[in-house]
Amino acid sequence: MPIQPEEILETIKMVATEHLDIRTVTMGINLRGCCHPDIKIFNEQVYDHILSCAENLVRTTDEIQSLYGIPIINKRISVTPIAIVAESCRADELVSVAETLDRAAHEAGIDFIGGFSALVQKGITPGDLKLITSIPRAMATTKKVCSSVNVATTKAGINMDAVALMGRIIKETAELTGERGGIGCAKLVVFANAPEDNPFMAGAFHGVGEPDCVINVGVSGPGVVNAAVRALREPSLGDIAECIKKTAFKITRMGEMAGREVARRLGAQFGVLDLSLAPTPAVGDSVAAILEAMGLESCGTHGTTAALALLNDAVKKGGAMASSSVGGLSGAFIPVSEDEGMIRAVQRGSLSLDKLEAMTCVCSVGLDMIAVPGDTSPSTIAAIIADEMAIGMINKKTTAVRIIPVPGKQVGDLVEFGGLLGSAPVMPVHNFSSEAFIARGGRIPAPIQSLTN
Repeated sequence: MPIQPEEILETIKMVATEHLDIRTVTMGINLRGCCHPDIKIFNEQVYDHILSCAENLVRTTDEIQSLYGIPIINKRISVTPIAIVAESCRADELVSVAETLDRAAHEAGIDFIGGFSALVQKGITPGDLKLITSIPRAMATTKKVCSSVNVATTKAGINMDAVALMGRIIKETAELTGERGGIGCAKLVVFANAPEDNPFMAGAFHGVGEPDCVINVGVSGPGVVNAAVRALREPSLGDIAECIKKTAFKITRMGEMAGREVARRLGAQFGVLDLSLAPTPAVGDSVAAILEAMGLESCGTHGTTAALALLNDAVKKGGAMASSSVGGLSGAFIPVSEDEGMIRAVQRGSLSLDKLEAMTCVCSVGLDMIAVPGDTSPSTIAAIIADEMAIGMINKKTTAVRIIPVPGKQVGDLVEFGGLLGSAPVMPVHNFSSEAFIARGGRIPAPIQSLTN
């Protein structure tokens, strides 16, 4: 489909004044050929293979950024879940693998590397357990490594033993990085129905059904959508949906053009274009601001879930209309710490943890970058995860939890993480115990809607 001159001028305006960017170019790398029982040899092979694939990733993306004049904010790598490829390693823990990934990420010059991951929705293997119990130290001793654990799917149900374990792991990770506000938890996410082609951190990993080396692109433009909606004059909700759909169409075409050129120059396969409205702390680059532009006084008030459903659906429709390669998550993200409008809504009292949970029924991910008091118990964290996993399982969608029990902090405190991670107001959790429920363990069976064969 040819690009018209008017579209080029429109894109320039989006970049210059409305925070349009390609949030990430993520190279997915298959590590299954690196398996070896000697963990030292395994680490060497992992390091060498990552660098052989990604040695020109940063240079090439910088060239494309200069060629098209479109900011590419992050260059990232995702790898095959380490719990899978390190299963045969004769070692008691896998912290050294995380450190190897971190060293490769620094050498390649990228921002983050994802895939210190395990898929345990139906059970935990010895390799899975070694990886999960290594997460706290791995997140504490590395800077660029991100970790994810998938504990539920619509087909398998919810592994409540894994949910309970992750409540303890998150708590330990926060304590080991307590002097930095528990930031290790910002690199750790718990999933239901995790996608295998997601380019966004902290949940990116290279799925077992993916090509050997692939380029996935994540495009973000909440500022562009916000400006487009606010430019409308007394629109109906149908007018707003149509406006968002057309805007998403334009953003998608821009992202795919850049992503395909990066893939061509690197000799990699182009995978997916993930069109996700991922906010930043910059004023105006906010999903909450879009919802308020629709007519809500403050994000979180009654009507917010309906407005978010409209937004998410219109974004997906615009992306699907523009490209046959839309994948990953694609929709609207609602990370509290990364969205200045969400932060204001929490501080003014219109947005609570319970309302955020309701909103995750219709958004692209889930409870994202939520700070809670440092004395929150592991069972309460696990119960929050279980609720979110149930939403994903029943609704056949991806949901996730990235929660930070900030050591030493109480409700109302503001925790600074810096950069794209922004700052998070500490939100209250319920004081009533869920410990007996979480302690029952076992598996919540898959729902009736899983029987689709």
